Amino acid sequence: MKVRDIMSAAPVTVTPSTPVATAEELLAQQGFTALPVTDHDGNLVGIVTEADFIADRFPGEVKPAARRVEDVMSRPVRSVEADIEIALLARIMLDHRLRSLPVVDRGKLIGVVTRHDFLRVLTRPDHLVAADLLQRLGSFGGPDRWTVDVRGGEATIIDRFDIERDRQVATILAESVPGVVHARCYAARVDQG
Repeated sequence: MKVRDIMSAAPVTVTPSTPVATAEELLAQQGFTALPVTDHDGNLVGIVTEADFIADRFPGEVKPAARRVEDVMSRPVRSVEADIEIALLARIMLDHRLRSLPVVDRGKLIGVVTRHDFLRVLTRPDHLVAADLLQRLGSFGGPDRWTVDVRGGEATIIDRFDIERDRQVATILAESVPGVVHARCYAARVDQG
C-alpha cells in the first residue's frame, strides 16, 4: 500500500503571509496538529505546528510575538512522495516522532498523511478488506478465479490458474486496497488423485 492510498488530498494550507492568529484558529477549529505552508504556486515552503505557536507565545527569552506564519514556520520541511510504501512512511514518522507529513509531487503539495490516517487503515475489519480485495481482483481475471483470506492486514490470495505474471499483478492490486499491509499470491495446488 502506498502513501497515496491513505493520505488526505486537498489539505488545508496557509501561506507565509497568513496572520499567526488566523493559522492558530485554523488549527484549533479543524483539530489539526500542523498546517503545510505553500507559496501561491502550491509549492511546499514550510510547515507550522502547534508547538511552533506555543513556543512563540511562551518564549524562553523576551521577544516580540510573531505576526505572520513565516515568522514561526519550520523549514526546510520533511515531506514524502505519494508513491512510497506505507511501511517506510511509518518508519519515517516513528523515527522522527512526526504526527503528520506533507505529501508532495515534484515539490507541489498534493496531500497530508497523519497518524490518524494509519489508524483508519489498521482498524478496518479483515472481512471488509477481504471483500474489497475480492471485488478488485474480480475485475482482473473474474470473480471465481481467486480465493482471498485476510488476517491482520496480511492478505493471502490463491490463484486457480498458474500464471506467474498474473499473480504479480494480483499482489500489486491487493497492496493498493486500504487495510492490506502485505499480500502474497500463490497458485492453487492441483490434487493428482
